Amino acid sequence: MNIDFGRVLTAMVTPFNKDLSVNFDLARKLARHLIKSGSDGLVLTGSTGESPTLTKEEKIELYRVVVEEVGGKASVIANTGGNSTADSITLTQAAQKVGIDGVMLVAPYYNKPSQEGSYRHFKAVAESTDLPIILYNIPSRSSINILPQTVARLAEISNIVAIKESSGNMDQVSELRLSLPDNFAIYSGDDSLTLPILALGGKGVISVASHLIGERIQDLVNAFTSGNITLATDIHLKLYPFFKGLFITTNPVPIKCAMGLAGWQVGAPRLPLVEATDSEKESLKILMASFIL
Repeated sequence: MNIDFGRVLTAMVTPFNKDLSVNFDLARKLARHLIKSGSDGLVLTGSTGESPTLTKEEKIELYRVVVEEVGGKASVIANTGGNSTADSITLTQAAQKVGIDGVMLVAPYYNKPSQEGSYRHFKAVAESTDLPIILYNIPSRSSINILPQTVARLAEISNIVAIKESSGNMDQVSELRLSLPDNFAIYSGDDSLTLPILALGGKGVISVASHLIGERIQDLVNAFTSGNITLATDIHLKLYPFFKGLFITTNPVPIKCAMGLAGWQVGAPRLPLVEATDSEKESLKILMASFIL
C-alpha cells in the first residue's frame, strides 16, 4: 500500500470552550488555518489532542467535522489507538465510517505488553480496517518501546505503512531505516529531531510547533529534500529554541498557552493537566515575541 500523507503533519490541539466542552466550530477554523499555513495534513486526538480525556463520542464528532472541513484538501488522520485492543478496533471502524484518511495507533500504555503482545495488538487493529496505519512509538508516555524488529514484522502487514518515532534514540531510527522497506515512512515525533531523522531516511514530522510556524518547518523539510543541507541546518538551528521552548512542561500545556497568546482561544487543558503557570506563561511570551509576533 503506497500512501503519501505528506511531510509536515500537525498534531492538532483539541479546542475547548470555557466549560471544557469541545469547541467543534473552532476545530473547523483551526483545521482550515493549519492547512493554509504549512501543514500537509492533520493528526487528531493524539497526545497533543488530549486523547485520554476525550470520550469516544467527542472523538468521532471531531473526526467528522474536520473531515467535512478539510477532507480532500489535506490528509486527516485519527489516533484511534489506546490500551484496549477491542476499544481501538471499535474507534478505528467508527473513524473509517466518517471518512478519515488513515489512523495512528499509539503503543498500548499502562498495560506494558511484551513485544509479542504489542505485535498482536497492532495486527488485530490492522486486520479490522482497510485504512492505512501509522504506528506511534512514544516510550516516555506509554512505558514501552516498540523495537525495530517488531516494527519490521508489522511492516509485513499491508496497511501498516508508517511510524511516528518519538523514542528520541537516533540509533533506533537507524535500525528502523535499515530493517524497513523503502516505502515505509518514518516520521519524527519531535520537532527538534526532524532534521536528524530526515538525514536518516525519515519522511517528515508530526509536529506541534507547526501550529505556529508551519511554513518555516516546510521550508526546513523542502530545503533538505531539495539537497540544500546547509540551508536546512541553518533553519533548524534558528528554530531549535522555539522547538524546545514549546516543551517547558507537559504537552499540550505550552502549545495551548502559546496558541492563546497568538489569538487562538483553544482553552485550557482538561484535568489532570492544568494551565501553564505564571512563570511558564512569561517564558512563552518571550518565546513568542522572538519567533512569532
